[in-house]
Amino acid sequence: MSPRSTRARARTLALAAALAAVLGTAGPARAASAPVNPHLAAGGAGTMHGDSASSDTTPRGGPGTARTASHRTALQAACPTVLAGSDGLPVAVCTGVLDRAPHVHLLDPVTGASLTELTLAKSGVLGGIYSYLDDRDRLVVVDGSGDLLRIAHARTAGGKGELPVVERTPLTSAVPAGDGVVGLAPDWRGRVWFATGHGRVGTVDTATKAVRTADLGEGVANSISTAPEGTAVATDHALYLLRAGADGAPRVVWRRAYDRGPARKPGQLSHGTGATPTFFGPRTGSEYLAITDNAAPQESLIVVSTEDDRTVCRIPVLDPNGSGTENSPIGAGNSVYVASTYGYPYPAVPDGAGPAQPASAPFAGGLTRIDVNRNGRGCGVRWTTPIRSAAVPKLSLADGTLYTVERTGVLDPARTGILDRYDFLTVDAHTGRVTGRHHLGTGFLFDTLQMAGNATAGRVWWQGTLTGVVRIAPE
Repeated sequence: MSPRSTRARARTLALAAALAAVLGTAGPARAASAPVNPHLAAGGAGTMHGDSASSDTTPRGGPGTARTASHRTALQAACPTVLAGSDGLPVAVCTGVLDRAPHVHLLDPVTGASLTELTLAKSGVLGGIYSYLDDRDRLVVVDGSGDLLRIAHARTAGGKGELPVVERTPLTSAVPAGDGVVGLAPDWRGRVWFATGHGRVGTVDTATKAVRTADLGEGVANSISTAPEGTAVATDHALYLLRAGADGAPRVVWRRAYDRGPARKPGQLSHGTGATPTFFGPRTGSEYLAITDNAAPQESLIVVSTEDDRTVCRIPVLDPNGSGTENSPIGAGNSVYVASTYGYPYPAVPDGAGPAQPASAPFAGGLTRIDVNRNGRGCGVRWTTPIRSAAVPKLSLADGTLYTVERTGVLDPARTGILDRYDFLTVDAHTGRVTGRHHLGTGFLFDTLQMAGNATAGRVWWQGTLTGVVRIAPE
């Protein structure tokens, strides 16, 4: 190559690098992880969304693209929450198909079998779903009686398990009758934050057991997220950042209203955002907050700066003729991933959710990656793929792979029914290309119902279904 050609090529590469630095399109997402919460179980599977920031990332590698084996454990319950802590023992929080009560299962990490079961007092549809494991691997959950429980677990010498309730804090004085807790998360001082369906936000001091509350006056249908910057709550009208005052009571730092749309969309469980807010960012892992709105017909991704309530970007995503999601966005580095649940056929919706408009729609799916510009102002769509994700996708920071489950109709891929096919997918996070597919099963027994999976040691993946849990691992 001549010196002139070399200089020309160098100038071209420099220009491309400069543009990429501004536009945020150079290479894959930076593997910046969310801040590690010292009051959450170690290992990256302490909450449904992995961490307290709800980043929907995992520091562990998943099963990968090689041959995998899967085994379904029938529990006669829908199991949206499978958690694991430092001991590697999976804890599943499920809702019984017949009694609608929360059931806690301690699972065998090798076989997936239930070692023991604890039934909690019955609550609402979302009761017990948004629980977490604390730094001592104890399950923190609110049951139908209104008590905040800490449930330990252990494996006995005989190979069975134990799930003793080791702590109970009544919340009945703080949660009005007819209301219920839907979201739980620890902050950086160990306080337990909670949000109720009717919009009451509270804190529980772990030492004194003092409970302090504030009323947002708006409904909450998703979980809450915490980072060093504060606690994020998405109501059916707005996104909030809160911090505890000197007395421990929640204080609003800022409120950001969003377009909630005219009604609930098909494939969503409430009228408003379907997203638990996601902390993410390339520097600290929590300088941004992301949610989706409920604009009609096409929703938008909204990214806000946690520091100063500045709008980083608001960008329409997914199908312009009808899009919506019930899933928390994935956030890692400068990248956000949003999966459409528009038209997903949930068998039930919470009381008071209201009718969907339109009443139903085909489940066409769609998964998109949006990159925030490197200068922190604006964002753009990197890729979109028509994957019909039937689970909350999760990004492995260890292998750069998105893991999810795809649902495919028998006659028409977008027309759902009880005989649909469910495949475990691996997706290249850089390109959006499907790199692996493993058939889990056919029929409603394998319906993953937009539930989140979690990874444990040995590249094992745990995925809840409508009737139990599926364990997926390399052969």
